[in-house]
Amino acid sequence: MNKEEYNEYVKQVTPTNNTWIDVIKAFLGGGAICLFAELINDGFQNYFGMIEDVSRVYTLIVLILITVILTGFGLFAKIVKHIGAGALVPITGFANSVAAAAIEYKNEGNVFGVGCKIFIIAGPVILFGVFTSWILGIIYWIGLQIGMIA
Repeated sequence: MNKEEYNEYVKQVTPTNNTWIDVIKAFLGGGAICLFAELINDGFQNYFGMIEDVSRVYTLIVLILITVILTGFGLFAKIVKHIGAGALVPITGFANSVAAAAIEYKNEGNVFGVGCKIFIIAGPVILFGVFTSWILGIIYWIGLQIGMIA
């Protein structure tokens, strides 16, 4: 197979996507998840009388729980297939990445499977998020010291 034949083969097997449709699906899907979270949050505040800070914590716990359950039953991947990046809003995407890795490596044991590889996807996010926050904190502190930030 020469280069031209290979390029033609790649064109045939590569799925084509309509970017605008994908963006709209992600926007509406992510918006629906966020609306669902707001309804949960309002429910905690209105029906259980929780203060706002406490209801936010419980809302995150519920979203993580739902995501882990959906991941365990293989449903979260189907949701992502239909609404794309909209389902990967930070809390659900993070919960899915941790749960999916735990499920994938459970056959290797609790220590060397789940324990070592549970953060295989989420680990770099945590590492670089903490590192970036640290760097930005230093920049902010320097800005305060030299009077650039009031």
